[in-house]
Amino acid sequence: MARRFTDPDLVIATHNPGKLREMAELLEPFGTRVHSAGALGLPEPVEDGETFIANAEIKARASAEGAGKPALSDDSGLVVPALGGRPGIHSARWAGPEKDFDLAMRLVHEELGDGDRRAYFISALALCWPDGHMETFEGTVHGQLVWPPRGDQGFGYDPMFQPDGFDITFGEFEPAAKHTISHRAEAFRKLVAACFEA
Repeated sequence: MARRFTDPDLVIATHNPGKLREMAELLEPFGTRVHSAGALGLPEPVEDGETFIANAEIKARASAEGAGKPALSDDSGLVVPALGGRPGIHSARWAGPEKDFDLAMRLVHEELGDGDRRAYFISALALCWPDGHMETFEGTVHGQLVWPPRGDQGFGYDPMFQPDGFDITFGEFEPAAKHTISHRAEAFRKLVAACFEA
């Protein structure tokens, strides 16, 4: 049975403002005071895991230990089967040191060429307490890659990802609507059911 989350404060183990905003919005109904690792001055750990879950655990553990409070991390990325699963766990690295996702989207588009444009996002959440206890959850959403990118909502690869069953990209979704169908939303539903709901 998963450990219940009862603390008043939670550190979001990210320095990414878009990810922080999205995760804080998803946590809002629970009245939890949210702090970011970036605002607390915590360093970004080296993400050298070989899976999304492993990297989420690295980030959550580093923030929980650094802040002395429970920490929640998300490791997520775009998986393109026609590219052998790339960019995958290296999704952020494709954006380079400047975090230029226009560049990252162009690289994906150029490498894909006329290949199969099916893709999916995956989100791995890790909730870690200062005593080292960890709970992990994973969510996915499938879709197609479009070019050129469309929309200025969301972040990362959102403007080139059109989820199955919709004719707009994540970059064109209103945040509240995206929160109902995204990979992060699915992982959050699992987290909430296991750790937050009575």
